[in-house]
Amino acid sequence: MRPAVPDARRRLGRWERLEPRPRSTMLRQVLHAGLSGGFRALGRFVASHPVFFASSPVLLSILLGASFSRYRVEEDVESLLAPKHSLAKIEGNLVDSLFPINHSKHALYSDLQTPGRYGRVIITARRGSVLEPPHLDAILELHRLIYHMQVTVPPSGFNYSFSHLCLPDDKNVCIVDDIIRAMEEIQSARAANRTTPALRYPITQLADGRQAYVGHQLGGVQGWGTNGVVRGQGVRGEGVRSAKALQLTYYLQARGSLMEGVAGQWEKAFLGELRQFAALHPQLDLYPATSSSLRTDFQFSSVLARRPLLASLGMCGVLAVLCCSMRDCVRSKPWLGLLALLSVTLSGLTAAGILNLSGSTYNSTYLGIPFVMLGHGLFGSFEMLSSWRRTREDQHVKERVASVFEDVMLRFSGSTMLHLLTLGLAASPLTNMEVVRLFCRTAALAVTVGYVYMLSFYSSCLVFTGYLETGYRHGCFCRRVPKQDRLDSKPAWYRCLMYTRYQDEAQTTGTPHGVSHCHSGNLAHTRTYVHPRAATIHGHMTNAAHASDAHPQDSHLLLGCVRRCYGDWITNTYVKPFVVLLYLVYISFGLMGFLQVTQGSDPSALVAMDTATVSYTRAQQRYFSSYSPVIGFYIYESAPYWNDSVQRDLLEYAKGFQRISWLEAYLTFLSEHNQSTSPPRENFTHTLRHAFLREPRFAHFADDIIFAERGQGEEPDVAASRIFLVAKTTENKREEMSVLLDTLRRLSLTSRVRFLIFNPSFVYLDRYATAVSSPLRHSLLAVLFLLGLSSLAVVEPLVSVWLGLTLLSVQFGVLGFMTLWGVELDCMSVLCLILALGHAADCSGPLLCSFAAGKGDSRTRWVRVALERHGVPSLQAFICYAAALVPVGSVRSNLTRTLFRCLALTAVCSALHTLAFLPTLLTFLPPSKNRAHRPAGGEAPRQEVECVEMNDSTRVVDQITTV
Repeated sequence: MRPAVPDARRRLGRWERLEPRPRSTMLRQVLHAGLSGGFRALGRFVASHPVFFASSPVLLSILLGASFSRYRVEEDVESLLAPKHSLAKIEGNLVDSLFPINHSKHALYSDLQTPGRYGRVIITARRGSVLEPPHLDAILELHRLIYHMQVTVPPSGFNYSFSHLCLPDDKNVCIVDDIIRAMEEIQSARAANRTTPALRYPITQLADGRQAYVGHQLGGVQGWGTNGVVRGQGVRGEGVRSAKALQLTYYLQARGSLMEGVAGQWEKAFLGELRQFAALHPQLDLYPATSSSLRTDFQFSSVLARRPLLASLGMCGVLAVLCCSMRDCVRSKPWLGLLALLSVTLSGLTAAGILNLSGSTYNSTYLGIPFVMLGHGLFGSFEMLSSWRRTREDQHVKERVASVFEDVMLRFSGSTMLHLLTLGLAASPLTNMEVVRLFCRTAALAVTVGYVYMLSFYSSCLVFTGYLETGYRHGCFCRRVPKQDRLDSKPAWYRCLMYTRYQDEAQTTGTPHGVSHCHSGNLAHTRTYVHPRAATIHGHMTNAAHASDAHPQDSHLLLGCVRRCYGDWITNTYVKPFVVLLYLVYISFGLMGFLQVTQGSDPSALVAMDTATVSYTRAQQRYFSSYSPVIGFYIYESAPYWNDSVQRDLLEYAKGFQRISWLEAYLTFLSEHNQSTSPPRENFTHTLRHAFLREPRFAHFADDIIFAERGQGEEPDVAASRIFLVAKTTENKREEMSVLLDTLRRLSLTSRVRFLIFNPSFVYLDRYATAVSSPLRHSLLAVLFLLGLSSLAVVEPLVSVWLGLTLLSVQFGVLGFMTLWGVELDCMSVLCLILALGHAADCSGPLLCSFAAGKGDSRTRWVRVALERHGVPSLQAFICYAAALVPVGSVRSNLTRTLFRCLALTAVCSALHTLAFLPTLLTFLPPSKNRAHRPAGGEAPRQEVECVEMNDSTRVVDQITTV
């Protein structure tokens, strides 16, 4: 019966409640109502044309999927993994212009000059030293096999050997490593029964008198002490007793497309020759690497992850079906779980087709994009299904879909905007890492297409399943469920399969589902005041709002657990202190990991395991970690080298390094010939050109000096020069190189001599930490700015505050725990941290909005309501997302291992905040709930209700909604 309220009291109540409201509140209400109404109209439109919205995405995906014939893989790994704009790249270009590698006619250093094509191998002996006669002979035999190895070019049939591709010296002989010459001298002396020449480490002297640095060619060296005692690794200036490893490098010239192809075939033949040699010489272990090894092994992660990704999709599909199922065969919607995954798959196919048509290339970091789409799509689909189950079942399908859009799409659109903002800003030119920029650009495109497909394809599927429910058909088999009298004659298994109480509830006179749907905060305006005794209606309405478990056996399993068990347990007074303590432990361990964050600038940490790159890198770190790579010290402007103060400065800069310096050798040469080390410019240059560089033992220094003509009859100037430095290092080789780089650069700013230092590894080290962390920092600041801006017009300010704090807490926890788990801060982990912002917003945003929208009752009551409405969809999404991650953890790849650990931590931290930390903290922290104010004179509070008459095609329903 509709409550009778006098018109005078109704008018009086209407004017009594007109209170002044802030303009920001009014603006939020107007915008919220406008956006909700727009989404409601969109939902009604989609429900009116379900066939079009279901078929169009499928056809578009098929058409764009045909573009995979244009699929291309990125081949320039350095441009992906190195900072795009760095001083090291500028310095490298200057070095190449002054001292190009093909102008070096005497010696090359494998870790300083990195040509376009090369082949390398580290050789270790399983027993003894690689310098023992049998091993030395085998290594020289391998060198001869590689030197004379030939490859055939199919069109012309011409055979190319290493002599056709190598870098020649001034005698037109291929430049080989100095250790080869030293070993050939030892072999010749042994064959002639002569005393073998002494081999020293790290700088040795060859038969022609030239000093050669072999620190990057001999590894695991033990030398003789002064009294015949064996000294440890890294002994300088003493004879080598034994060496555990030896490294050989073969440089190739690749000018033009033809020679580039020939060089590529030579590298493949090089690897094949090493495999055959290793099979014939089991006493030696070989670790090869070529110029294409890093690219091949980096992209190999995608090949290894194909089957695990299919397994992830299958496991996620099974759990999605279970999460969408209920005992009630009519309300159960298992097909929606598979259709949600189909929607994500179609959107991914469409995004990939757009990339192919636009000429973009692929790399292995794109393996994380399916999980971005999966996480965002699962949250949206489960939220829509949960909202559908809260709608009135006696309404038309179009109205129910419109109600779902009105309830869900505003929040889902907000979380999508957060995703696009974080990814879009990370994909902007502000990002200095090309791999981060490309990934975020592609992920933003995929999220956009997934959002459109959720509005169209999945929503139309929801319409079809709604018509199945209205037609009283089985949710799985689509067969009409027989009536109860017919079911009684069927077997027990058939009655269990066709079990439903849909018909009994549809005939009930009460409307608990409708009331529950309308009990969603302050959705109605003030209309009526009722006497305090009528306030008991409020209690009945609150009970009715949660009376959907009148038949517990029809309730969803997870919903029943949250409603009857978990909601009461997590808000229990005795449980709250333990949850707060757990949060403090969470913050403590996160801080512990945050203080130990290390940068991972090594590209080999992003390749597949059990590959040539990983094996070669481990062998190099094990045997060649005593000294740093060769560092080029380049003086790129003319300097007064004859000046005594300039000489002292340059010698002081090189002090403490192992060095190969033309200046130091020249000054020693002048001293040996009783000449002044500070002569006039003309004498200094004349002696340098006509005496020093013409001696065979110093002829190789001609590659290190560039002369500039002054005028006719005058001695040229030394326009530029270089010396080579090698530093003593420990196990933290890359960190020490980064510190050394910064120190020498600061020194170059104050020096009178203009110089720079360069090594190819500096391209990855230079400002790597800043380049990696900047997109994360920019994305986080942009999200906080968007939340602050939206709080002025769209959402409640406290919701923005809570959501911002949640995002910070989740990201802080993921960063700390991933460090404790052994994950370094590289480009892949930074990408996952950026994705953590959107994932946390998907999880906690709906719960916070639902809690803040509730008026009246207590905080605890509204926390339970928010958990029932949004905690269950979040829990379903967590279960499916975790199942999808499990197969990825089994892939033998460093990249996928980082991806798995970071995404797993993101899911766990988001789940803790959504299901534990936020429900507990919201029970005693703002925002507070409005309670009825007791008026003056002791009069009991009046309860505000609204009487709304709902007309239906079959009957009239009176519905009372508490405000």
